[in-house]
Amino acid sequence: MKLYNLLKSAKIAVTIAPAPREASKCCGISLLFKNKEDIPSIQECIANNNIEINKIFEMESKINPKRDRFC
Repeated sequence: MKLYNLLKSAKIAVTIAPAPREASKCCGISLLFKNKEDIPSIQECIANNNIEINKIFEMESKINPKRDRFC
């Protein structure tokens, strides 16, 4: 949650989500971000604030923008 709040304060678009199965076989939470260009800023934020993470995992987006539409 600390990293999420720091990134939001830095105006980096980030979303909290369950950890994708491709990234981890066990339960957990992850922070999703769209722009690869944000990775250096995110890594800097992690290092400057002594935040422990497992890894930064890159995967193809599986977000379905029509998922909650009923019409």
